[in-house]
Amino acid sequence: MFKFLKWLLILLLIAIIGLGIWGYAPDIEPSELQAQYGQPPSQFIELPNGQSVHIRDEGPRDAPAILLIHGSNASLHTWDGWVDALKADYRVVRYDQPGHGLTGAQVKEDYSTEAFRDTGAEVMNKLGIARYVVAGNSMGGWVAWNMALAYPKRVAGLVLIDASGAPDAKPTKIPIGFRLAQSAAVRPILKIFTPRVIIKQSLEQSVADPAKITPEMVDLYWKLLRHPGNREATVARGDFPRKPANALEFAGLTMPSLILWGKKDTLIPLANATWFARQLPNETVVVYDDLGHIPMEEDPVRTVADFRAWLEKTGLNLPATAVTQSDPREGLANPGEGAAPAEPAATPATAPGG
Repeated sequence: MFKFLKWLLILLLIAIIGLGIWGYAPDIEPSELQAQYGQPPSQFIELPNGQSVHIRDEGPRDAPAILLIHGSNASLHTWDGWVDALKADYRVVRYDQPGHGLTGAQVKEDYSTEAFRDTGAEVMNKLGIARYVVAGNSMGGWVAWNMALAYPKRVAGLVLIDASGAPDAKPTKIPIGFRLAQSAAVRPILKIFTPRVIIKQSLEQSVADPAKITPEMVDLYWKLLRHPGNREATVARGDFPRKPANALEFAGLTMPSLILWGKKDTLIPLANATWFARQLPNETVVVYDDLGHIPMEEDPVRTVADFRAWLEKTGLNLPATAVTQSDPREGLANPGEGAAPAEPAATPATAPGG
């Protein structure tokens, strides 16, 4: 009996060691990641709060401006297909949100709604762009509609793509990576234990057709998650409460809006799109029966065509967009801490481009 227990313990120890080797994934040096994923047109800008942000700013400087915001644990690369189709006619700005991609951890470890919202506004301030269309996917959609609420004078148009934040609409199925991040027992381990297969399965569960998930796509998500500070940020974000969207707040918005949604999204189901459509004026809703949670990455050609058509229909494709409403926060101090940033001195408020 003792001999049996001895061998059982040895086998268990071997299994634990093997599991650790299989899933152990240390941080990757930023210089190594930048060499692979941060080549031109990438650049790094510093915001007033000291945050260094990885951005790409492409297209004619006098063209209408578009800001693209990625979702949780993604990066600015999620928009590659859209940017390729837009940059000839539009100034397209995208960035890695704090705690993501090559931006790395938030400089003050602040993962509040206000910090994410104001990062987007400060990026555009830094580039001298006062007026722009903002589009966001998933968590990026949550950031986008919070920007529209806080800075309505700056946001010429709002685009929500499988956006989070609508009240009372629950997921029908959560990808395994999100489930692990929500587990109090597992969260500390995720800082060093991140098997590539978990990233692969999470991506496959986020799309309608798993065959669209390529090895290169998995590597991109897996490696950028291992930028120093990003996994800690993934855990820390769960400690900052998110206030759901409020119909009374949305009632003050007047800018045109576009809602793009994958019908096969199980993380943020179609009921969320219905809620947003009821609240937003001048909305256009496009539902893709065969797409999931990241439709702009699953089918960039079809989704960007619908986006371009909406820009043309609303007149947001023109070189200048008139301001449609005043900003109640305008003139407040301390940008980046819940107040509206000051107007960029070099750019008229009516100009969508830099």
